[in-house]
Parts: sequence; structure tokens; C-alpha cells
Amino acid sequence: MLKLAKLTDYATVLMTVLAAEPSAWASAQELAERSHLSLATTSKLLKQLARARLIEAARGVHGGYRLLRAPNQITVADVVDAIEGPIAVTECSSHTGGCSIEGSCGTRANWRLINTAIRGALEAVTLAQMTAPLRRSGSETPLTFHPRPASAPPARE
Repeated sequence: MLKLAKLTDYATVLMTVLAAEPSAWASAQELAERSHLSLATTSKLLKQLARARLIEAARGVHGGYRLLRAPNQITVADVVDAIEGPIAVTECSSHTGGCSIEGSCGTRANWRLINTAIRGALEAVTLAQMTAPLRRSGSETPLTFHPRPASAPPARE
């Protein structure tokens, strides 16, 4: 089964909590409570997200954490990359040299195509879209995907 790690899922939850009030500072304790995650898990994820430059941290009485970019400029792919590293369905779909049959593999090109499609889907969904159900009390609205044209580079800073 292909699935993201639990910490990646939790990081996405945490980022949507931050995205609900993008300019507000929130403490690790507040974020843990709002996301229903333990403080230890929240703190671990906040460090990783800050290292990936998705959030910023400030010390002091009025400090805490907040997004570094607007919610519509951060994608689910950014969060996955921050927690798990580059998205790769198979070893050879992200880099070469990790497989003994790489030179004769008949499926490698197709795995890369699949990897690109998955990455594109994750890049097409922003935190702003992920928070949409939170902002509509009780009514879940399906996400609308707006994939980038194939020639457009991924949004990075």
C-alpha cells in the first residue's frame, strides 16, 4: 500500500491549523491543543517545518510560530518534502543508482511518469484549499484542483 507516514499527515494537520490564521503567532502548546496532537509530536514537527522554511519561529512572550508564506503559496507537496524528503514512489523514480536492475528495467520510465503525476497532484493542492472545510462549519466542500501547466516550474522560494 502506498501511503504517507503518520508524521506527514500530522504535519499537514498542523499546517492547516496555522493556515486558518496565517498572520497570527501561536505557541507550540496552542498548536498542540488546536490540532489534537501531543506537545512532543507538535514540537518535533514544528522544528522540521521551520528547518524547511515553511514556518517561522519567534521566542518571547509574543512569540510562537506562523507561516512564512501565504496559505495559497504553500502546497501539500511542500509539507511532504519537509517531513519525508523528495516524493518518490520507487527508489529509481527520484534518483539513479539504488537498484541492481536499473539498467535493464522495463518499468522505470513508467514509474517516473507515475511519480510525476503524484507530485503534480500534491503540488496542485494548497494549504488554503486544505483549510476550506475548516472555515465552513460542518459542510465539507470538495477541493478544486488547478494543476500547473507541464512547462511551469514548481513554486519554490
